[in-house]
Amino acid sequence: MEDVAERAGVSRALVSLVMRDSPKVSEKSREAVLKAAGQIGYRPNLMARSLASQRTMTIGLVLNDLHNPFFAELADGVHNAAVDAGYRVVINSGFGTAEGESGAAATFLEYRVDGLIMAGPVLSDSQIENIGDETRLVLIAREIPMRTADMVTNDDAVGAQLAIDHLVSLGHTEIAHVDGGVGAGAAGRRAGYVQAMKAHGLDRSVRIVPGDFTESSGAAAIDRLIGHDSPPSAIFVANDLSATGALHRLEQLGLSLPEDISLVGYDNTALAALGHIALTTVNQPRELMGGLAVKMLTDRIESGGEAGTHEVIAPTLVVRSTTGPAR
Repeated sequence: MEDVAERAGVSRALVSLVMRDSPKVSEKSREAVLKAAGQIGYRPNLMARSLASQRTMTIGLVLNDLHNPFFAELADGVHNAAVDAGYRVVINSGFGTAEGESGAAATFLEYRVDGLIMAGPVLSDSQIENIGDETRLVLIAREIPMRTADMVTNDDAVGAQLAIDHLVSLGHTEIAHVDGGVGAGAAGRRAGYVQAMKAHGLDRSVRIVPGDFTESSGAAAIDRLIGHDSPPSAIFVANDLSATGALHRLEQLGLSLPEDISLVGYDNTALAALGHIALTTVNQPRELMGGLAVKMLTDRIESGGEAGTHEVIAPTLVVRSTTGPAR
């Protein structure tokens, strides 16, 4: 920093302010310092800085599944909000397994991130609570009774009800559900489906096919449903990724949507909005959820407050081309 200050013709204190992105520095001085730093290849030593300040200005983000566009779009919201708040985001994934998530969280704890956000974790309640005992923690798309974390969730049961209400309004009575197994939100969507079917007097038509939030599980579910003696006229799938697998398999079987069968997904990812897919789906505002998680986390980092806040986001239905009147 002394070398940078000498080359830029400023004080060492000013160099320190520039490296900490302080708003107190004029643009002219900032440019001079950054130019000098670039000329000599200087980078701040974050480890040394964190020892002095007891802060790394870094947030760890553990994503459940890198293949699912829902988590990629959620990460956009986390990143944008973190940058606005002056924090860096480091991303890791559990690759859909509890073991992977545990390892990813442990790595961030070793690097002393200022806080941790876990999106759609599959770890047990007790494992997540243990992580919350070690660092500031916010969960996205996972609701559990615990005292050591804040949470941002979507009302999955209401989202499922929106899907079923829409299909019933189109005249469908034989509506099946492809669930998401142990995936984040799957239990709420499954329960919401059953509750909505019963509310419409369709108790005897409840049909749940196991899935796991992947394209392959969506395709496999179609083989089970269409091969049945009484196939459904509509299918509600627990997420968009699985729904695209179902859509592909339906087309392979020569069925047209929505003329032969209607299909609804969940998440409203960019994938669902593609013109040749045009999937009717339930919207979770991914970027909003990511931004709220960052605000909860940084509020606790800055104020030292305790965990316990739970934000529930209301879902909405986005109608596209994969749903239509019952045949």
